Amino acid sequence: MKLKPKLLIAGILTVIAVLVAGYWGMRDGAKETPYLTAPVQRGDITQVVTATGSLQAVVTVQVGSQISGTIDRLYADFNSNVKKDQPIAQLNQDKFKASVDQAKANVLAGQANLVKARVSVDDTRRTMERNRELRQRNLISQSDLDSAQAAYDAAVAQLDVNQAQVAQAQASLNQAAVDLNNTTVRSPVDGIVVSRSVDVGQTVAASLQAPVLFLIANDLAKMQVDTNVSESDVGNVWMDQEVNFTVDAYPARRFQGKVLQVRNAPIMVQNVVTYDAVVGVDNKELLLKPGMTANVEFLVSGKSDALKIPNAALRFRPTEDKAQPQAAASGDRAGQGGSSGAGRGGNRAGQGARSRGEGRGGREATVYVLRDEKATPVKVRVGITDGTSTEVVTDALKEGEQVVVAMSTTGKQPATAPGGRRLFGF
Repeated sequence: MKLKPKLLIAGILTVIAVLVAGYWGMRDGAKETPYLTAPVQRGDITQVVTATGSLQAVVTVQVGSQISGTIDRLYADFNSNVKKDQPIAQLNQDKFKASVDQAKANVLAGQANLVKARVSVDDTRRTMERNRELRQRNLISQSDLDSAQAAYDAAVAQLDVNQAQVAQAQASLNQAAVDLNNTTVRSPVDGIVVSRSVDVGQTVAASLQAPVLFLIANDLAKMQVDTNVSESDVGNVWMDQEVNFTVDAYPARRFQGKVLQVRNAPIMVQNVVTYDAVVGVDNKELLLKPGMTANVEFLVSGKSDALKIPNAALRFRPTEDKAQPQAAASGDRAGQGGSSGAGRGGNRAGQGARSRGEGRGGREATVYVLRDEKATPVKVRVGITDGTSTEVVTDALKEGEQVVVAMSTTGKQPATAPGGRRLFGF
């Protein structure tokens, strides 16, 4: 019974402590800002245009057959190294050898007829000369002389016909020899066989167009990437521009290249216009293979030790200002357009700098800086953007100042995350 007053006093003290703690917690909570902020930082920033493409050999030759026939032998297979004029396939030659023999026989027959025609010309010429002498002596009539002249002229004409027939037979022989030679398919270039689409015993028909038997890459040490650059980003791609890209086969390795050509022909797929930017690649290690998908980054511009802010700060508007459009927020759709543009093979920087000159001149924007626990609007000029951060090119902001990026949903000030971003917390 003596312990009850002590317990009562202890309970009263506990209640008082809880009330005091609640009072100070409410007081501190009232002082907390309702904004999420991130610090103005210095660091490297790079603006790139991203696109996807496929690797191809610079010169790829489709090797076909000019004649129809059955494949008898194959001298090359996948990944075979071949030299120019090296035989890589052989068609059945029986029919073509028979055609050559027949053409040779026709030539011989034509030559024999030619000899016969020459003999006839000599005979009719002698007859004509003899009749001409007899006519001068009035021993034959004029009609006999005319008949001899006509026979001579006909023999000369037949000689011309036989000469033409010999030439025609020789041409047929040449054609048959060409067809026989074409039964051996040869490599037109030095290179490596990328694809083989026939097997021994298969019949190929070349009636309308030459069937493709092999695909030969001229030199895999020099390759190119054909990329699809969106029309909104093609202004940021130019000749000799530096390019970095990755392939799924080597995700941790970055390959380098340069823009060789920006083709003017538009490529339209589902009403989306893109342009082919050809990137030259050095592949001396032969790690890259034709057909690989490349994720390409065209380096537009870059700066080191630049003052930068998150793109979310450019899009932020207090509740009372949301009706007023942000001049630079629309231009800063880098954060929004960058992610969607990258999916289309577009610019990660979005429309932050549509041309090389726009990034240098800067654009005006309004950001909100946390000063005296209030979101204070500050006009700044911004430069290049990488889709996550944007460069500030004026002295309106200082390094370390807190820019507002969003409204806090908890009413408590969140902790600052690594890299300067603030996280939601309790």
